[in-house]
Amino acid sequence: MHRRTGRLCRDQAADRRSDRTCDARRTRLRLGARCARRLAGGLEESAIQRCLDERVKLMPGAKTLIRTMRARGATTILVSGGFTRFAEPVGQELGFHRMIANRLLIEDGRLTGKVRKPIVDATTKEVTLLAAIGELGVDPAATLAVGDGANDLPMIRRAGLGVAYHAKPIVAAEAGVRIDHNDLTALLYIQGIAPADWAAG
Repeated sequence: MHRRTGRLCRDQAADRRSDRTCDARRTRLRLGARCARRLAGGLEESAIQRCLDERVKLMPGAKTLIRTMRARGATTILVSGGFTRFAEPVGQELGFHRMIANRLLIEDGRLTGKVRKPIVDATTKEVTLLAAIGELGVDPAATLAVGDGANDLPMIRRAGLGVAYHAKPIVAAEAGVRIDHNDLTALLYIQGIAPADWAAG
């Protein structure tokens, strides 16, 4: 784990409150490119479950991260540019409060190859974070946003602590914290939460 802002990040982690919001897109799933290609128009709806069973894997440390954050009073929101048919079951397994992703359009038991609008994009992620801050009455400085792609940058910039997790160079360069090698439990370390206080994953 590498920190670009040194003391600032340590100070922010030390000040993190238990009612923080964790908008953790990277806590989602890994959906392989081959699986995504299989979800083309004309395929039977059952292909979704096959992809879920065969290709989707939880990110290492995800369960421990979300369960620990929830135990400490955090609201956790998964915002994914992927599909609800994957994000929702994974998010439920991990314990997210809410999942936001794209909805596949299905007609007569087959995928149309299209998704319902509006599409989840960078604006969706930023707006979701800001809306949660307002709804929950959370201090913006007590929020944490995690991402790996360019469409995560607006959200990362808005959060009290923005984290680039195994991210593209453009994201790593702008985030307050970058994690290149550790699993998702590194997000607990940077908040000053000791392993002895982690919830079982």
